[in-house]
Amino acid sequence: MGKRFSWLANHFLRLAFRLALDLTIDGLDNVPHTGALIVAINHSSFVDPMLVGAYVPRDVAMMSKAENFRLPLFKYLVKWYGAFPIERGEADRAAIKQALEVLRDGRALLMAPEGTRSSDGQLQAGHDGLALIATRTGAPILPFAIAGARPVSKNVSRLRRTKVRVNIGQPFRLKPSSPKPNREELSRLTNEVMFRLAELLPLDQRGMYRTAQPSCTS
Repeated sequence: MGKRFSWLANHFLRLAFRLALDLTIDGLDNVPHTGALIVAINHSSFVDPMLVGAYVPRDVAMMSKAENFRLPLFKYLVKWYGAFPIERGEADRAAIKQALEVLRDGRALLMAPEGTRSSDGQLQAGHDGLALIATRTGAPILPFAIAGARPVSKNVSRLRRTKVRVNIGQPFRLKPSSPKPNREELSRLTNEVMFRLAELLPLDQRGMYRTAQPSCTS
């Protein structure tokens, strides 16, 4: 049921996006077609994860806020779409375990390192969960930067299309100095992920990652 539903849902989403968005996507050739992969997105609109599902050419498991799984009917839709719940604001061990299983099975996993949707479209501080999972699995990270999607809801209600630009960067791996990085190193690695995302966004959307430069290693 899940794979069939997600295929139909993504087909519908692509049709809907053609009507609602003036969409440009650069870098689809950077997406590895096989193997474990973490797709890291910035998050300012409800459409952000759906853009990944609709256009990344492989099945993508997604972390979704636990509140979505408490809504009648909707909880089945997000589950069939390939999402699993995560409790925000705490260390959700069950969600981390499931994320690790997805990657160890050689699948793709969508994560938003900001942890919650940005209210102003600016890139927020990243949380360490993505870096923790990436260092435990060695999975490459694909930066998937989305610009312009925040006003989609308002524009749809006014029958206006929204100009959205997606930039997909080169996949990269984090290289911790030890098998079990401490909190300080996880913070440094998280910053590396966030700067990789920031580099793909317009300057006025980079938030706190606008000026400093990361120490990046491919």
